[in-house]
Amino acid sequence: MGDNMKNVFVAATRQNDGKTMVSLGLFNAFRKRYPALSYIKPVGQQYRLIDGEKIDKDAVLIHSTYQLPDRLSDMSPIAIPRGFTQNYIERGNRNELVEKVQKAYHTLADGKDFVLIEGTGHAGVGSVFDLCNADVAKLLGARVIIVSLGGIGRPIDEIMMNKALFDHRGVELLGVIINKVDPEKYDKINDLVRKGLKRFGIRVFGVVPLVQTLSKPSLAELLEDLDGELLSGEEKDLSTSIGKFVIGDMQPHAAVDVFTNNALIIVPGNRDGIIVTALYGRLFGSGATANVAGLIFTEGIRPHPKIMDLIHQSNVPVMLVKEDSFSVATKINRSIFKLRAEETEKIRLSQQLVEQYVDVDAICSLL
Repeated sequence: MGDNMKNVFVAATRQNDGKTMVSLGLFNAFRKRYPALSYIKPVGQQYRLIDGEKIDKDAVLIHSTYQLPDRLSDMSPIAIPRGFTQNYIERGNRNELVEKVQKAYHTLADGKDFVLIEGTGHAGVGSVFDLCNADVAKLLGARVIIVSLGGIGRPIDEIMMNKALFDHRGVELLGVIINKVDPEKYDKINDLVRKGLKRFGIRVFGVVPLVQTLSKPSLAELLEDLDGELLSGEEKDLSTSIGKFVIGDMQPHAAVDVFTNNALIIVPGNRDGIIVTALYGRLFGSGATANVAGLIFTEGIRPHPKIMDLIHQSNVPVMLVKEDSFSVATKINRSIFKLRAEETEKIRLSQQLVEQYVDVDAICSLL
């Protein structure tokens, strides 16, 4: 690791602020300015099992998108499984976690010009096991960029609250990026949030508008998160973004006007009328039924074989889950969906948004 090696830590004020989208775009921008670049997510909460190792989903995304040569286990040294915090409180060893993060970071940083460090949520996440985001940033000698949700009052309040913890740990706040700003209020928020934060001496590197496509999960994400069984559908259809979720508890004639805008239909597999209504547009190319992204069959009920034949003919993706429709809808509503490497259009859009709305040169000039 050379003396001129640079880094930056990307944090957020809360979940679902679009930190990963911003990190994805920043990485793309930084690699145009720094030839040897790497990425680390020191502590991850949502992970995949890859070759028997727990690897944070964001690390998988960056590794795959940019075809990095680094080992995934270095890019994601700690992934938090269920029961981790209880075990840590009872018998945990902070030094083991610190050593794991430091070893992975130094391995990645060796011979590099730049390392992008992505945090996990707000400044205090990880406090329960003595390694919050502020601690990690301090440990790795990184300054911080905070990503906050679009708005004026609440974002400024939350930025100041997070800054207080980083200040307490002796970590410098480099600046902030305001994300997911309502396009209809963009000019007003862009002006006021910059003025508001300037009063506290905080730089605003960018104000990024909300793009609805980026907030919509794909079928592939749902299949993984719900631990579903894919009954029908092609790989290309699983990257389709879902426009809305509909529980199919109505009569078929009422469903025609509801099954629109890339709807995902949540319904037991024995509701033949609802299922056929959902398939109608794909089967007959009719505008009477607008497009349906897919169906989730609940309660473990598989449809009649003849209905399955229609499903295969329609090429509508279908998955089967064990839970009832209400439980599935509730779980989806509570989920934080992660961008996947297969969602190339969303990735391209994330890169474009950062390129257009974030002053990356200003960031680099301060490092």
